Amino acid sequence: MHTLLPRLIALGLLGLASAAQAASLDGLAVDVTNTSEPVLCAEKDNVAINFASAEVRHFQIEAVHPAYMGSLRQDRWEPDWTACEDISEETSAKPHPTMSTLYEDGNVRIMGLSFTEFWRPSDVTVTIGGTVTPRIHLLQLLKKRGDKAIEVLVIYPGDGYWRIKPLPPEHLDWTSYGSSFLVGPVEFDQRPVVNLKDVAFDPATMTFTLTLAKGGKASVAVKALNEERQTLDVAFDQPISGMPFAGLRSMYVTEFNADVARMAVREAGARSWREEPIMNFPGAKATDAWMGRLVPSRHNTSAPDMMFNRFRASPAPSR
Repeated sequence: MHTLLPRLIALGLLGLASAAQAASLDGLAVDVTNTSEPVLCAEKDNVAINFASAEVRHFQIEAVHPAYMGSLRQDRWEPDWTACEDISEETSAKPHPTMSTLYEDGNVRIMGLSFTEFWRPSDVTVTIGGTVTPRIHLLQLLKKRGDKAIEVLVIYPGDGYWRIKPLPPEHLDWTSYGSSFLVGPVEFDQRPVVNLKDVAFDPATMTFTLTLAKGGKASVAVKALNEERQTLDVAFDQPISGMPFAGLRSMYVTEFNADVARMAVREAGARSWREEPIMNFPGAKATDAWMGRLVPSRHNTSAPDMMFNRFRASPAPSR
């Protein structure tokens, strides 16, 4: 282990450099705050990173395979209920949801899942191709590759939580989700949430349109999706002030039992990154933020690192 760890850390730093190639040197610096709390239970989202700015109308979110992905031969994704005093596999079990195909073409499949109960009341509708469907608690986007349809994105309309991941690399059939994120005005209702009225998806442009309960709209477009990364382009029709415009939720118990373990930011005007354990991160005003792992974890080992950057006060530049 003593000889392997330096090599893994070196690979991790190279991976961070690769993920940070798109550092938004001309982007806005936003307030990045950390409200994470220590826990012993690996099934609780105790990591909370918030992004706030009264100017931002456009930014980018990326999910990138961890630096050690090429050497990964065994994934671990089973729940770990160790030291989870108030929750367990039994208390967390839910009846199997009703599943329906809401849209399908040669490129994607959209699945809608409805549960008999959800943790909070929700009357959010889902609109795809002009068809409105109520009571969708989980929306899945599957990308077709060869003879398979691979799940790469999910959104919970009832609380505004998203998860994304790249396509799996050639040597793995499947990879796990890890961190969640929120897009829109982040409020607190037992936990951070974004309240939505409607989630619409346009398969032709691979764009989600969110109608926000507080007013205004947000668009979330899948701009890149391959075996290395998934990139989302986010745009608001008006800035969000007075509360975070985005947030990341994840879990950390120890370095070897975490979905994210470290954080790196490029602060305003800095010519280098600042990197440290995520639970120690004191906050920053930064143009770029990376949250991920440098060494394999026993929890969701293949889950991606996350990047937030390219913050702008104007809509996305034309390409």
